[in-house]
Amino acid sequence: MGMLTYTGIYFLLLLPSVFCWGKQGHFAICKIAQGFLSKDALTAVKALLPEYADGDLAAVCSWADEVRFHMRWSSPLHYVDTPDFRCNYKYCRDCHDSVGRKDRCVTGAIHNYTEQLLLGVHDLNSKMNNNLTEALMFLSHFVGDVHQPLHVGFLGDEGGNTITVRWYRRKTNLHHVWDTMMIESSLKTFYNSDLSSLIQAIQSNITGVWLTDSLSWSNCTADHVVCPDPYASESIELACKFAYRNATPGTTLGDEYFLSRLPVAEKRLAQAGVRLAATLNRIFTSNPSDLTRLNMHNGGHRSSNNIEIV
Repeated sequence: MGMLTYTGIYFLLLLPSVFCWGKQGHFAICKIAQGFLSKDALTAVKALLPEYADGDLAAVCSWADEVRFHMRWSSPLHYVDTPDFRCNYKYCRDCHDSVGRKDRCVTGAIHNYTEQLLLGVHDLNSKMNNNLTEALMFLSHFVGDVHQPLHVGFLGDEGGNTITVRWYRRKTNLHHVWDTMMIESSLKTFYNSDLSSLIQAIQSNITGVWLTDSLSWSNCTADHVVCPDPYASESIELACKFAYRNATPGTTLGDEYFLSRLPVAEKRLAQAGVRLAATLNRIFTSNPSDLTRLNMHNGGHRSSNNIEIV
């Protein structure tokens, strides 16, 4: 089933969502990523996942959203604000929280949790008491977040959160359109409300119509293990070109906006999944004995130790 051929014009009357790149988007990203994991990475990921996940990374991909209100320190780590209308991102300028503390943004968090997992794999005698399960769950979620264009949006409108619009008949804000409502509409309109069909279509496009592009998605410059800065730059460029365009306060967004932006959103889900897998593959490229020791070392990983960037 293809994703990029849309026939007809659809009018959608949306029902309230039961999902809180919402739960569906993050689930899709992690499901796609798991399909591209190397044998070593898959072994390590399954060793770190909590029991309730039953070996499925997608089952915990929204965990970071679920805990952000009692792990309040983690809230700024889901996004990075950029100067209004500049349409560019710079780490040193932009990666800080609302009181100016450096490195407290989504790209900083991706670097941080990557380093914690690397340390856990390659320096098991480290004195650092990191919860590697939480590091994996945070990293998997934040790689998804940085690919949502409005998670790298303008400071003045809080990434589209203060831009009130209507999505067909439903009053909402622009950020929520991109987080959740566009994917919901896609599921109802093209996939018979079946998330697995959407995921299969994206997987098919990664190895089909996007193959030439997708071969370069996982590349990192200078042999880095993770490189979220280019992903953030892509997101703000897409936000300016697609998300913000023709979406001023009070606008009703309908078929024209939906059908022209949906391919962008779906491709970002694909890129996030491929890049998350590539990052985890680089982290867990290890001697198999290291992975066995990792499992033993993290025997207490179901504790509630919090990982705070300081």
